[in-house]
Amino acid sequence: MSDKSSIEQASLLNSDELAQTVSDPAVRIEELRREIEHNSYLYYAKDAPAISDAAFDSLVHELRALEEAHPEFYDPNSPTQRVGGYVGEQFSAIQHERRMYSLDDAMDEGELDAWLDRVEEAFGGMVDVVCELKIDGSSIALTYQGGNLVRGATRGDGTTGEDVTANIRTVKDLPLRLRTESESGLVDTQRVIEVRGEVYMPKSSFETLNRAAEANGKQPFANPRNAAAGSLRQKDPTVTAHRDLSTFLYAIADESALAFGTQWELLQWLGEAGFHVNPDVQLCATREEVHAFCQKAVERRDSLPYEIDGVVVKVNSFARQREMGYTARAPRWAIAFKFPPEEKTTLLRDITVQVGRTGKLTPVAELDPVRVAGSTVARATLHNEDEVKRKDVRIGDTVIVRKAGDVIPEILGAVESLRPENAQPWSMPKTCPSCASPVIREEGEADYRCISIDCPAQALERLLHWASRAAMDIDGMGEEIVTRLVESGRLSDAADYYTLDEVELSLLDMGRVNKEGQPIRLGQTVAKKLVAAIDESRGRAFARVLFGLGMRHVGKTTAEALAAVYPSMEDLMGASEEDLAAVEGIGAKIAHSIFLFLRTPDNQAVIDRLRARGVNLADEPSEEQEALPQTLEGKTFVLTGTLVQSGMTRDEAGAALKARGAKVSSSVSKKTSFVVAGEQAGSKYDKALALGVPVLDESDLLRIIETGELPSE
Repeated sequence: MSDKSSIEQASLLNSDELAQTVSDPAVRIEELRREIEHNSYLYYAKDAPAISDAAFDSLVHELRALEEAHPEFYDPNSPTQRVGGYVGEQFSAIQHERRMYSLDDAMDEGELDAWLDRVEEAFGGMVDVVCELKIDGSSIALTYQGGNLVRGATRGDGTTGEDVTANIRTVKDLPLRLRTESESGLVDTQRVIEVRGEVYMPKSSFETLNRAAEANGKQPFANPRNAAAGSLRQKDPTVTAHRDLSTFLYAIADESALAFGTQWELLQWLGEAGFHVNPDVQLCATREEVHAFCQKAVERRDSLPYEIDGVVVKVNSFARQREMGYTARAPRWAIAFKFPPEEKTTLLRDITVQVGRTGKLTPVAELDPVRVAGSTVARATLHNEDEVKRKDVRIGDTVIVRKAGDVIPEILGAVESLRPENAQPWSMPKTCPSCASPVIREEGEADYRCISIDCPAQALERLLHWASRAAMDIDGMGEEIVTRLVESGRLSDAADYYTLDEVELSLLDMGRVNKEGQPIRLGQTVAKKLVAAIDESRGRAFARVLFGLGMRHVGKTTAEALAAVYPSMEDLMGASEEDLAAVEGIGAKIAHSIFLFLRTPDNQAVIDRLRARGVNLADEPSEEQEALPQTLEGKTFVLTGTLVQSGMTRDEAGAALKARGAKVSSSVSKKTSFVVAGEQAGSKYDKALALGVPVLDESDLLRIIETGELPSE
């Protein structure tokens, strides 16, 4: 192609140029923050990213440039100021010994050199750095006590992860006990240490896993990273044990536990102690050596038996690392050089339209399968009609597909010189492909929507959403079973789940036949587990019910904010649109969507049936809350930093405050009553000072929890 794509051109703009291309930077900054936060949730919580890493990195890069050009819009809660991640509810929470930071990215050689310039400026010249391959897996923190593995935790949000000890113990290359035959490098072999690294799935194992999934009619994993993350978070450790996971270890939480002082020596010790350490590392004394290592990694990435998506460059000396310190989200002493996205061409066979649970119509490119950065791609979202027209892709085109090595790809555009003469511009159909009802496009929106409440496609997506892990978590109720129940007429809305019985489910025709030509049934064993999971879901927290209902614009965080203010369906349905808009984080647009949903007769009927079938529609106060005087009612607390004096986690402290009637928020605003600052308090502490919010220490917190009395002003 003679011209560069718009994304490539945008990546060449510096901060000032980028700022000049945006007519309203305040609006664009807020748009980017919302989009990044949404995709962070999909990436970390659901293990089901919706955009490629390259596209996500581009959004973050644009946001950071705009924030640098417009410091007046600084927000400590911006995605550029925090570590990405999400702590799920399937496993118990684990507080990391020290925070697991993200890494800043260098998107090209120029940004890598800019970081090296900062290193040289800090120390008056080039210092030794260590280059390591950036493994595309799932981050893990491993705690050893007396040389024995006692705990494994995911990274989570960087401060708190998930306890996956039972699962991590099944990974074959991980030592359950440290080697002591050679010089260990530990000051005290009995002390507690936390080492860190990556769990990954080899390419060959990933392909075997997906072949087996497809043979059993199950959805294959998108890429090895998703497969590794999903395998590590299985409820049954025996499943993890059969997934052929591997590890590379490369860090320690507290280097003071060691008798040496460099990253290079740490890597040697990790190998001696029995950990799997990547052999492709190099100690570099010049930037030319760094460039050569990065170039060699780019050339070798496809031949490696595991996926990589860049090179991590670290200042070698621990003392110098401490001197450079950290930003709010990343160490200044390290940088991740990201590989340029891999691009392939393939044939666009068709553009189909998918209907989501909210009626949104999404055009999808059906492609000739092509191997892109580690996985085979046959489909790619085209987002909306405007995007199809902007890229001018047509059925029959040869299109350019790129993917940063791990997720669903994007189509950059068409090779116009190869376009068939009869190729016609594509437009959105005027009727829904699922139910043939008219579709509409509201003013100011890019998406078309089906307006029929009886649309089968929406019913299926809504039912899958209700049963999903983040909503009602009906374990085992996957797409195949839900589809068969919908097709058989047994499921039309969420309330129908609670009418299913074991006998009926066991006889469900799965739409396949066995070797004798007889229909395959779901079976009693699976049916029994499903009925138990359905029964268990009746008692889920009210916020999960709100999220599961699938109200437009109501994600998990919004549902939790609603439930905190309106702890029952009765309370919520009695709220006016203005009341809803006043809830922190809601606003007029979301409030309007909630208000309309709750006043739609069909939706009210579903809610009534859920209530009649025993689904929890109210969060009852705990016995502890009922027993304690609610002296903190109307007060909002924000907790930041580590609580050392009491040994409590922030979640535990928050629960104690809630037991006395307080609200505990994750963000600081003018409405915040108090900020409790533990050790290493971060940006929330700074924002509290800027807004004039009273700041308490841990001693104050303990007195409040014990007595229920607020400090005198």
